[in-house]
Amino acid sequence: MSAIFNFQSLLTVILLLICTCAYIRSLAPSVLDRNKTGLLGIFWKCARIGERKSPYVAVCCVVMAFSILFMQ
Repeated sequence: MSAIFNFQSLLTVILLLICTCAYIRSLAPSVLDRNKTGLLGIFWKCARIGERKSPYVAVCCVVMAFSILFMQ
């Protein structure tokens, strides 16, 4: 089943995207900062969410990991 049609998989993909974009921006900020608008602006926005809401994103990652490891 595709991640689009499975809600838990979709949440996992979104969390991984946010964490990956925030990590890439911490290593090389110029890569994401030059694309603030358009289609590639989604990655910049995900990086901003990962930076500003990092405690909430971390809690969501722990909860998602717990649910994947022990609930399935």
